[in-house]
Amino acid sequence: MSVNNEKEVLLDIQHVEVTFNNSRHHNFKAVKDANFQIYKGETFALVGESGSGKTTIARAIIRLNDTSNGEILFKGKKINGPLSKEDKKWVQRNIQMIFQDPAASLNERATIDYCISEGLYNFQLYKDEADRQRKVDEALNSVGLLPEHKSRYPHEFSGGQRQRVGIARAMIMEPEFIIADEPISALDVSIRAQVLNLMNKFKEERGLTYMFIAHDLSVVRYFADRIGVIHNGRIVEIAESNELFHFPIHPYTRSLLQAVPMPDPEIEKAKVLKAYDQEKEDRTAETGSLQEIKPNHFIFMSEEERPEYEALIAEMEKYKEN
Repeated sequence: MSVNNEKEVLLDIQHVEVTFNNSRHHNFKAVKDANFQIYKGETFALVGESGSGKTTIARAIIRLNDTSNGEILFKGKKINGPLSKEDKKWVQRNIQMIFQDPAASLNERATIDYCISEGLYNFQLYKDEADRQRKVDEALNSVGLLPEHKSRYPHEFSGGQRQRVGIARAMIMEPEFIIADEPISALDVSIRAQVLNLMNKFKEERGLTYMFIAHDLSVVRYFADRIGVIHNGRIVEIAESNELFHFPIHPYTRSLLQAVPMPDPEIEKAKVLKAYDQEKEDRTAETGSLQEIKPNHFIFMSEEERPEYEALIAEMEKYKEN
């Protein structure tokens, strides 16, 4: 098991690429040379606009998307590419996913009892019927639902309740790592905080590790320990949450933060938005790489860009002191 900065690395993404072929046999590289680590017990957020490659990486981790290059290591073991039947089951048991749309991710023809029990059935994780029923009841109670809800169907629940069922379905497997793919974007604002608090509760109680996918930086500011920013399939910046918000360095990260609405209308009106120059970034894409610009703060850049970013950091630090 690799250890970095005295933290145990649970998931290690090394030079991962995901390529799709369209009907005309043209290759489209959806994920380009992705590199990041997720430490045991932390919440790592992957943030970017729609189509940036967030979910593609997540699906590669749970083996729904094939990788065209690189390695995905879970607990030091390579999990992408060909695996034995036993290793596939080990991955499925220890890595669970909470999906974006709670309605589409549940079988509408199955009762809540079966939806939550499906993993128990597949992996024989119960001694007898009484033990299975006990585990389902405990899972429902843990997410704020009642055991009598077992006989109902998903369409009988609200969006927030269905997402709680999805969380219970993942938690009943007792995984070590959970990928939450925009789990609150389809929910009402009043319900979002409840779901985030529920996930935080499980993190503290069970020592879970999360990869939290979002398109809005403001959602993950207080929820994530570290944040990775992805654009056009490429990781452009990784830093601790507070560091990223106080010292955003990459131009794309800065443009994302500028797009976050401010609660004060006067401040919002006074904001000067700076457009992200995609053409400039494309010119350095081939020569750039993810490099450490500050301790535990990484950005995608070429060596020619380093002096420019170092000058920006010096300016921001000087402004903070004043």
